[in-house]
Amino acid sequence: MNAPLKDHAVSFEPIVLPIEGMSCASCVGRIENALKAVPGVADASVNLATEMADISFTAPVEHGALVSAVEDAGYSVPATHTEVIIEGMTCASCVGRVESALNAVPGVTQATVNLATERASLQGNATAADLIKAVERAGYTARVVDGGSQQQDEDAARKDREQAQLQRAVLTAAVLTLPVFVLEMGSHLLPGMHDLIIRTIGMQWNWYLQFALTTAVLFGPGIRFYKKGFPALWRFAPDMNSLVAVGTIAGGVALT
Repeated sequence: MNAPLKDHAVSFEPIVLPIEGMSCASCVGRIENALKAVPGVADASVNLATEMADISFTAPVEHGALVSAVEDAGYSVPATHTEVIIEGMTCASCVGRVESALNAVPGVTQATVNLATERASLQGNATAADLIKAVERAGYTARVVDGGSQQQDEDAARKDREQAQLQRAVLTAAVLTLPVFVLEMGSHLLPGMHDLIIRTIGMQWNWYLQFALTTAVLFGPGIRFYKKGFPALWRFAPDMNSLVAVGTIAGGVALT
């Protein structure tokens, strides 16, 4: 992957650009002149042996302008394979949204997103910064895979934490929901349950208790649906979280 250009592929930091098609010293000179002619490029040094160009800047330069300069000189910047970790996806619509955002990035020739592995595989010469910004604009978070064992360990630890959090949320929701089920459905399933509730806590306090428990479920373990669902609605890109959030709020309003 090319060295990332920040701020939407614009940076003052030097980068290294791979180049294909060079065969002699004149090719080197031609590419160097083409790159130096790009406004904002301070210097460009091309190495024939490594097929790399070291480029420094005096002003912000878009990555696409550098690629175009090389291609106009008769050479090419090779497409590379990049893997990006995507966080925050929950359903197939998330996958389609991220794929569309990545395919729209200049320099990307193909983008495939896998929901199960939470990764996107890309072909092209787009920069890491552009890819990450495209994912963030779609409402998710991303980082480029470096292939190191440390990152693999971090990813495994993150998945374990997420799994543990989901298990706690499900257990908490079940504990809070069970009394509601017993109080509300017990009258329909068990003879004498309705009279027992009236004699003990009373119908009014029964309703108050159910309200408190369901509110705790919605805004405790269920708060994740609102945090993701409503922002997706504001972006006019609803997902399954949006469906759950709207449905539960509508149900609560109808009951009140």
